[in-house]
Amino acid sequence: MTARVSIFIQTLNEEQNLPRCLECFGWSDDIVVLDSYSEDGTERIARSFGARWVQHEYRGRAAHQNWAMQSIEFKHPWVYYSDADEVVPAALAEEIVAVTSDDARPEVAYQVRRRDYFMGRWVKHSSQYPVWFTRLFKPARIRWSRKANPVAHVDGPVGRLENDFLHCPFSKGIADWVERHNRYSTYEAEETLRSLSSGDLGPAELLSRDVSRRRQALKRLSFRLPFRPLLRFLYVYVLRGGFLDGLPGFHHSLLISFYEYLTVLKASELKRGGGL
Repeated sequence: MTARVSIFIQTLNEEQNLPRCLECFGWSDDIVVLDSYSEDGTERIARSFGARWVQHEYRGRAAHQNWAMQSIEFKHPWVYYSDADEVVPAALAEEIVAVTSDDARPEVAYQVRRRDYFMGRWVKHSSQYPVWFTRLFKPARIRWSRKANPVAHVDGPVGRLENDFLHCPFSKGIADWVERHNRYSTYEAEETLRSLSSGDLGPAELLSRDVSRRRQALKRLSFRLPFRPLLRFLYVYVLRGGFLDGLPGFHHSLLISFYEYLTVLKASELKRGGGL
């Protein structure tokens, strides 16, 4: 395959995940790793695969990605963004090359579905599949908002790819997942208070045909509901069929509700201006 696509990967101490991720991108001659000052062997591994190495202080996901789009000169007109704990299968790689080789297409970005893996299996239902992420784009036509779980804002038509990418969020163990989501819950707590004070929820967004816009509106609605952790568990495990994923689905649903619980507690703490 020949590709007109640069690869953009964000890292922080990813020596365990990065080799598997980079092995998927042999079809691109421009791989850029944006690192947040790792202290392990991440740089050595990145350079061994011929990747360009860039470091920048992390101040939230959206700000980090926006800085990259404005400051990094990518070799190709298209960029595919991947986290280090993700894998791009061959079928998706072929599709990426195909759509970016067709200049007649009007799209300036494409969304891709994600498959989350936990305890050795795809937790299809408890991960609320399918969830779409904007991963292939022209860098001048995209920006993001929110510190955690960023929302993409694209200037132009957005398409969707048929094949999924694979995500292994527990590849470094439960302790690493808890540590990361402890940070993310702080960002989500800040977003909760911002949303509640701004009154940014309208019926038009809840009924929007745009799945991403409707999903964000539902998220903002959830900020206003009581018993959020319990409701989140019931929604994921019962309504979305997390129980169909077996024991991994049960544990995954509990972890998601635990993340929601941390967010609620931190939002209350911030509102009070200190301790609970």
